[in-house]
This record gives sequence, structure tokens and C-alpha cells, in this order.
Amino acid sequence: MHSFGYRLNGLLTFAVTILALMCVIASLSDNLNIPSPSAEIQIMNINWFQKQPKGSDEVILTMNISADLQSLFTWNTKQVFIFVAAEYETRKNSLNQVSLWDAIIPAKERAKFWIRSSNKYRFVDHGKNLRGKEFNLTLHWHVMPKTGKMFADKIVMSGYSLPEEYI
Repeated sequence: MHSFGYRLNGLLTFAVTILALMCVIASLSDNLNIPSPSAEIQIMNINWFQKQPKGSDEVILTMNISADLQSLFTWNTKQVFIFVAAEYETRKNSLNQVSLWDAIIPAKERAKFWIRSSNKYRFVDHGKNLRGKEFNLTLHWHVMPKTGKMFADKIVMSGYSLPEEYI
């Protein structure tokens, strides 16, 4: 006959194994969710477009950001980190990314929003590369689950351009 210690060890091992199996199944069940987020960004105004004293171009713009990211939320979603980046090409680099705005969405109820905001972070190019430049605004998101791996995706919106001359 087994002692109390052996029986307790067997019971705890079984319980931890079942818990680990449930976490794996929970994590895999998120793969069944096919999100369909939507977003739109409008540039309402270019408030500032100047050459800095050290020669860099700087832009401050006002944007309307509207998005419906509710489909990213499942029972396993803890929060979603989102950010808007300006993406453009220069002769030196094939991809330049500048983060303009970000937020953390803690719940599904807050995942459908409209906001008018100036860029939260400086839109600076170290050079004189922004005059007349076409660029994309990209809404990136990172879904942080309660259990399992984090995943990221984005929506690219093209067709934006800056003026030929400083304002």
C-alpha cells in the first residue's frame, strides 16, 4: 500500500498535467479566431513642417484615427497595444518608420474608437528627405494573450504626401 505522500504526489502531478493541457488547448483555440479589424486615418492638417537648425525635417500633423478592433479580442486577450507609424523610402533606406501615436486597449468595449490627435511623438527625418515625400500610415497592433504566444499584424493605408515647401 502507498503512503499518504505518494498518493498526494500522484494527485498533484495529475492536477498539474491537466492544468498544463488545458492551457495548451486554450492557447490553440485562439487560432480558430479569424479577426477582421478595420481602420481609417485622415490627415486633417499639417500644423508644422520645418527644417530644424541641425538640418533635419520635422512634421507635426493632426489626424483623425478611427478603428474597430473588437474582433481582435477573445476570451484569452489581456490587452492590445496599437501604434500608428509613418513609413516612407529614402535613397539611403528602403524603409523608414516613425511612430506617431500609440495606445493600449485594455478591453473589447474600448476597441471601437474615434480620436482626433496630433502626433504624440516627433516625426523627424535626419536629413532633408521629407519635402514632397509620399508616405504610408500604418496601424500596427500586438495582441497580448493571457496564455500563449503574442501575435502582431497591421493595416497599411497609402496615398499620403507632404508639401514640396516648408510651412
